[in-house]
Parts: sequence; structure tokens; C-alpha cells
Amino acid sequence: MPRLSLSRRALIGAAGTVPLLALPGLLRAEEIDVSGLDDITKGAVPIGRDERLARIARAQALMKAEGIGAVLIEPGSSLIYFTGVRWSRSERLTCVVIPVEGEPCIVTPFFEEPSVRESLGIPAQVRVWQEDEDPLKVVAGFLKERRLAARPVGIEETNRYFIVDGLRKALPSARLVSANPVVRGCRMIKTAPEIALMQAATDVTIAAYRWTYPRIREGMTPRDIAALMSAATRKLGGGNEWNLILLGEAAAYPHGSGKPQAVRAGEVVLMDCGCSVQGYQSDVSRSFVFGKPSAEQRKVWDQVARGQQVAFEAAKVGTPAGAVDDAVRGYYTSLGYGPDYKLPGLSHRTGHGIGMDGHEPVNLVRGEKTRLAPGMCFSNEPGLYLPGSFGIRLEDCFHMTAAGPKWFSVPPRSLEAPMG
Repeated sequence: MPRLSLSRRALIGAAGTVPLLALPGLLRAEEIDVSGLDDITKGAVPIGRDERLARIARAQALMKAEGIGAVLIEPGSSLIYFTGVRWSRSERLTCVVIPVEGEPCIVTPFFEEPSVRESLGIPAQVRVWQEDEDPLKVVAGFLKERRLAARPVGIEETNRYFIVDGLRKALPSARLVSANPVVRGCRMIKTAPEIALMQAATDVTIAAYRWTYPRIREGMTPRDIAALMSAATRKLGGGNEWNLILLGEAAAYPHGSGKPQAVRAGEVVLMDCGCSVQGYQSDVSRSFVFGKPSAEQRKVWDQVARGQQVAFEAAKVGTPAGAVDDAVRGYYTSLGYGPDYKLPGLSHRTGHGIGMDGHEPVNLVRGEKTRLAPGMCFSNEPGLYLPGSFGIRLEDCFHMTAAGPKWFSVPPRSLEAPMG
């Protein structure tokens, strides 16, 4: 192929459209013209002090019910959830200890205290440790002072092993247990402010899809399409955007292929994209055919669209989460797919929990006995995958209400209108 001398700006075009030819990695999100888009998240209300205090109260009520004296959480979404502290994990321990009664305690290196306090969103003690000291001894000291050393200490499920090991050494009498009944018990049930932020993130993703879809051209690579989607998402107010773009046969493998891919007439384009607004996630997938679809592609698309509705209809308050997966898998088996998780068919769970993290407990998967309750949020993505040919995935998230499930984004109407 002869070398092209066109600049990126010329290729992207003043009107924000792209040419029929796009080279791999040629488009950059920061250089794409999105001047026609506006931030639609300006009214999003961040989680505030009162909301976090209610979370602490809920956690303490669950601790009492479970007989747990305290819960220890290191940096990550659970630390942000309860305290507002945004921190990165390192070999230097920063953590929160939430006691069954009274104010929590933040433990952090001495030189980090001013920075930690900047994002601390609740009343809490802050205890520091010096470089030559053991931070788990500081944790143990707090537990002893609160007379909690003899009661079970809940360990958040993502905490690293050195924390568990260090606390056992610093407090040999402590019985360390899972904090899941407390942390999951709080985080799985979203409140109205959380659901509003998830709705805002979803609105951004849907708007970005609608902007990107008509700008996709033959010859584009996954990176090119992702650049368009990212540029739109950022301009619309979304952060931490992510994009998984699968083209042609790669769409038959849920998380893709390392083989070169490009948009070609008559082949499937599968887009799985999301972003965050004030720390809460969206997750939406769309599949369509570039050009004229085959009868087989149309049939599978329609079957997946029905599969989404089967899952939605099965999601009733009080129903075990696994029953939603059972319903979809039963429907697909009746069509000749599978059975079970075999291919061609649905080789992964029907959906996952979602909130501050893109994937949260619990999942819509066989055997999951947790019963659906108002405030729980899930993805609904019963894709069908035909190895060596193509795959179709439609994904929309919903949240449970007292009256049943409610969509964050409404599934597309047809293959001809894949963005709704």
C-alpha cells in the first residue's frame, strides 16, 4: 500500500466524521472533533457525608447481627464507599477499621496523613505509623482500646495476605473472619443516590454509542472505533471510559482475539463499553452487522434479544439470582444451543453485579442462591457465540425495585436500529 501523507486532522474532518479508510491506531480520542456534544452529567450529585454515615450505621448493624467486632478494609472501592478516602494500594498500609460501635479509625503512614485527610468524608480517628513501625500493631492497639481484641475481626475479601498475616502476629488472640456479610450486605443494595449516578453513567454511554455508530466506516480497526467512543464519552461527562471492540469472527469469543481485525461488509461489530460518573459504572453492549446481515446473523440477533427479555422477566424480588441464568439457559437449549455452557451457545453467566466496580457480587449464574432484593443491580448479557463464525451480545443493566426490575438502558428494538 502506498504511504499516505494525510494528517490525522484531515482524516477526522472538521465536522467530526471519518473517512472510508482508517488506518490502525490512526484516530486519537483527544483529536476527534466532538464540538457538537455537551457534558450531560452536570446535575450528577456526588455521594455525600450523610450517605456515608448511613453506610457506617448499616455496617455496624450488620456487625452486631453477625457477632463481628470490627471490619478492616484497605484501599479500593470499599474504602471509598465507607470513608470517601481515595488511595492506592502499596506496601505501606493505609486502611480503615470500622468498629461495631463508635467512630472508625484510619491507619496510615505519618507522612501521608495530610493527603489522606483531604478525601476523608466522615468523622474518624486518624492514627499514624512511622517507617520503622508495624502498621498492624497500630490496628491491634486500636482494637484493644475499643475492647474488641477478643471479638471476631472481619477482613474485606480483597485485602492482601500480608494484612491478614500481620494482624495474626500483632494480635494472636484475634479470630479473623470474612467481612462479606457486612461489606456485601451494604454494597449490594444500592440507594437512590447510587442508582442516580449509575443512570447518569449509562446515559453517557448510550449517548456516546449513538454518536459513534454512524461514524463507523469499513476498514476501521477496534482501536479506531474505541477512539471515537472514548472521545464522545469524555465530552459527554464520563470518566474512566473503557471499550472492548470485537469485529467479525472475534465477536465469537466473549473477550476477543489478538488477531488483526477490521470492519468489513457483512460482518458483525460487537461493542462492549462503559464509563463512570462520580465513581459509579455503566456497562452496555451492542452488536450489529456492517452492511447487509445474513439470515443467520439476523436469527441469532433476534434470539439474543429475546434472551435478554427472558432474563428480565425471570428477575423477580425474592427469586434466587441463579434462577435468572437457568431461565435463559433453558430458552437457549430449546433452540438447540448448548446445553449448559457448551458452544455454540451462552458460554458465560447471564449477568454480573455492578456498582462502583464494573463487576460486583452477586452474579446471575447457575447455583447462586442469593435472593433478588430491591436495590440490587445487574448486567443482563446473555450472548450467543458461534466459534469460527460470529457472536452476538446485547447487554443492558437493570436494578431491582419493589415492583420488579427496571432498565438503566432500554434494549435495542431491532438489528436495523441497534442503538435504539
